[in-house]
Amino acid sequence: MASGELKVDLSALDGVVTQLNRIISNLGDTTSDSRYQTYLPAGALGSADFTEANDLHIAHTEMKQHLEDIVTHIHGLVDDFGTKTKKNHGAYQDQEAEIAAALSDGGRS
Repeated sequence: MASGELKVDLSALDGVVTQLNRIISNLGDTTSDSRYQTYLPAGALGSADFTEANDLHIAHTEMKQHLEDIVTHIHGLVDDFGTKTKKNHGAYQDQEAEIAAALSDGGRS
């Protein structure tokens, strides 16, 4: 490779896309779990006689929302990165195909 040239490993980019798709799939489970598997109904921590029960329920609800927001944000970041990675992969593939075509054409274009 000549000085100043870059080489892109398309199989490595394929691997990144595959791993990102796996992460997105797992995040789907996490999103569902954070939303539906952490539900705590009002009164579950005690009756009105337990004065801290309402405070605990409010704190739980706030933390649950915070976790859902974090998971949603991470999902968006990974999805955005995956989309950009796929787009760049395609652009590099196109460039390689153009170069190969130009070389097989003997530079006649």
